[in-house]
Amino acid sequence: MLGRRADGRRRRPCLSAAAVPHYGAGVDLFTRSWTALRTAVAEIPDPDFARPSGCAGWLVRDLVCHLVIDAQDVLITLATPAATEPTVDAVTYWHVEDGPPSGEDPLDALTVRLAAAYGDPRLLTFHLDDVGSAAGRAAELADPRARVGTRDEVLTVGDYLGAYVLEWTLHHLDLIAHLPDARTLPPEEGLARSRAMLERIAGAAFPASFTDRDALLVGTGRSAPTDAQRAELRDAAVRFPVFLG
Repeated sequence: MLGRRADGRRRRPCLSAAAVPHYGAGVDLFTRSWTALRTAVAEIPDPDFARPSGCAGWLVRDLVCHLVIDAQDVLITLATPAATEPTVDAVTYWHVEDGPPSGEDPLDALTVRLAAAYGDPRLLTFHLDDVGSAAGRAAELADPRARVGTRDEVLTVGDYLGAYVLEWTLHHLDLIAHLPDARTLPPEEGLARSRAMLERIAGAAFPASFTDRDALLVGTGRSAPTDAQRAELRDAAVRFPVFLG
């Protein structure tokens, strides 16, 4: 999960996206990644919400509930302006953990209980569409040069949205990990951007033979490398897996 809000009081003027060079492309990638993920959720048949996801210990419904919390965090962060200089960017925002989630985190446990409380999967998807649409609109309206606070850090809105491209892409892969009939896949540009970010975090490039999807899944410990892939990673001196938090 990405967001935690930090305090901030001063409001900044909201500028037109057209006034900021290259911002349209960045917002477009955030928006397309988020739209594709929400579309993939909407297409899931009700029985498949009880299938496992790519997040260890979480069912699909648990992951979707987590996405609701993510959308709330986007709204909270975009409404939490900060007046100080940025302390992180889209890459350094990510924390590298010692291992994968243990399931003992209180918020992780709450997510599972909350997901079960929805009962009908349609209630869960409705909540995601409702809050998720608002988060998407807020991202499109935000000034990319404004500074926001989250997780006791400060970063620009542009970097914050960039960090979430990786979040959306990884969780899209998690969502469809055991859903072979899934129709909506992560955008290719989002996969490529997420791979580039992960390579910067890992401090080395994944072998060219790896697809973007393989680099993300193997690089974050979501799938085990083949013997050939393991040898290539060793030759490339790539540290893996990288557990992000």
